Amino acid sequence: MSAPATTGPRATGALTDIGNVWWRETLTIVRDPFSLIFSLLQPLVFLGLFGPLLAGVVGDTGALGGSSLQWFLPGVVVMITMFGTSMTGSNLQFEIMTGAFERMLATPLSRSSLMVGRALKELTPLVVQAAIITLVAVPFGFALYPLHVLAGLVVLGIFGIGVGALSYALAIAARKTEWIFWAVQQSLLFPLLILSGMMLPLETGPEWMRVASVLNPLTWIVDAERVLFAGTFADPAVLWGLLAAVATMAVGLTVGVRSIRGATA
Repeated sequence: MSAPATTGPRATGALTDIGNVWWRETLTIVRDPFSLIFSLLQPLVFLGLFGPLLAGVVGDTGALGGSSLQWFLPGVVVMITMFGTSMTGSNLQFEIMTGAFERMLATPLSRSSLMVGRALKELTPLVVQAAIITLVAVPFGFALYPLHVLAGLVVLGIFGIGVGALSYALAIAARKTEWIFWAVQQSLLFPLLILSGMMLPLETGPEWMRVASVLNPLTWIVDAERVLFAGTFADPAVLWGLLAAVATMAVGLTVGVRSIRGATA
């Protein structure tokens, strides 16, 4: 007796699925490069207007042995990563409304590959932005360590996948009431950024802020990025930042995949 013929496309590997989703989503950026250029304005404004003010707070030599940019620039890179990946759910909400997301779910793509591929798409322009911002800061006193910056971007990539997956899960949960997504996203984003010490040192803050900072996973990411951007690998902050990134990715993918399965069950 012959085996039954398959009625659908052959399942592909996880890396192939991720690559296909990433390429499909990245084509939207290629077709509209103006959005990528425009999104560079905010971090450049932060560097140009906020950075000089830190000279009197962090000190002319910086907290890590360089200019104040050596301390501030990694925080800006983390900021644009958080803004970009935490808002990815808004794109998913639009696809849910138009029916595009349901059509993608009908393909043999694995749910985890769908999550990772879409999150990597959001990270692609952020990596380009971070590279441009870092190069722009070099003439103004920022000491560039290419391998360390690359390692920092890898840690941010791992972390961003988790945040993006959580954003997708929130979008699915709020798919019938769009404003809930923005209310939750904005309510969580800014406290996390402020309590991470991204823009200002928290050492002189009240005790409750310092305790909240320790409990904030973004704090460990920011500390790791500052150490890496300063040209150091041999620092415990790098390991703690990597562990925080991996834990965020694991939680994000778990919650995100369960949300998709629950929405399509």
